[in-house]
Amino acid sequence: MTTDSGKGSEALPAVAVETVRVPGVEVKPVAGHIGAEITGVDLGDPLEDAVVAVIRAAVLRWKVVFFRGQRLDHTGHVAFARRFGEPVVLRRRGSASPQDVPEIETTADRLELGGRYGMEHAEWLQRRRHSPLRGWHCDHGARIDPPAATILRAETVPPYGGDTTWSNLAAAYAGLSKPVRDFVDGLRAEHRLGVGYQARPGDDAYVRHLLEHQVASVHPLVRVHPETGERVLFVNGYYLEQIQDVSRAESRLLLDMLLEQATRPEYTVRFRWEPGSVAFWDNRSTIHLAPADTAHLDHPRIMHRVMLAGDVPVGVDGKPSEPIVGSEPRRW
Repeated sequence: MTTDSGKGSEALPAVAVETVRVPGVEVKPVAGHIGAEITGVDLGDPLEDAVVAVIRAAVLRWKVVFFRGQRLDHTGHVAFARRFGEPVVLRRRGSASPQDVPEIETTADRLELGGRYGMEHAEWLQRRRHSPLRGWHCDHGARIDPPAATILRAETVPPYGGDTTWSNLAAAYAGLSKPVRDFVDGLRAEHRLGVGYQARPGDDAYVRHLLEHQVASVHPLVRVHPETGERVLFVNGYYLEQIQDVSRAESRLLLDMLLEQATRPEYTVRFRWEPGSVAFWDNRSTIHLAPADTAHLDHPRIMHRVMLAGDVPVGVDGKPSEPIVGSEPRRW
């Protein structure tokens, strides 16, 4: 989503987002802190500016919004995304992604990743996920400019299972006690691709890949949302390596506490996918958990996503994130 540069705010995450209403379009919250379903909108049609404003306001307020029964193709998916920002074009995608629509990434590509490094997909996942909370992540959080938003569309899903869960990081921050908020406001942490990976004995092609294609940045542990001014607990289980200026033991304990806070059930929403479902989430104020309950099912799960270019996070002190290696703002 299009953003302006962030500035520190003394307000806790109860920032008012302008309510926009259009006859026939409804925004129905589905959980107490996060998630709303939007009805009365056909995303395949050209959208009036007022409808775009409704959707934008709902994403900012509820962090993730859902649409059902949509008939989007790849071209329509990208056209819808462009109403909210500039789609990212990845340098490399797998064979499942449409070669003629570079803005679309098909998530089935990831089933190929282990094979690139001489592993079955299940082993690759097992070696990457070193803790129960490992799977919680924002998209491309190790970059200096993580995507502002992601729009995910379901083409084919299993008849059961395959749900995705999101958590509201602004609500999680607000739920901390004031002394803890004051403490974490001033901390920064290293986010790095490949954190916690358990190497295979001997030569490991994935380790070599990580060393040759490192991506790492230092982000504020609390970022200020560039559009709402909310303070957001910028933690995840996938990229976060080390809190700066504390010992590794202290860092591990702090990160475990903060990630447990970020994923408490009251801050989450779980979505049951159907063919034609679309989820649109703010990647700056959420983390999400991809499903891990479909590998044994003999049913395909084909999803397509478009990510929108984001900005460099800014902390409570007004200082932006700093790149370490592997990424530059707006260069994918």
